Amino acid sequence: MSDVAAKFIGCGLATIALIGAGIGIGLVFSSLINASARNPSAQKQLFQYAILGFALTEAIALFALMIAFLILFK
Repeated sequence: MSDVAAKFIGCGLATIALIGAGIGIGLVFSSLINASARNPSAQKQLFQYAILGFALTEAIALFALMIAFLILFK
């Protein structure tokens, strides 16, 4: 196997983490909708927690994307 092929395979495997991050973001906002439907008076506080969860999940996705680009272009 050549080095170029190994880079492409490694980059593809590193981007699998982006699937998990997408699922995580979907879960954060679906939980926000569910919790807001159950308790509308706490919607402001719940939204702040949802934004925090979104930011942390998106940071993990950006780290995975950075690793994939490091593998590909190094």
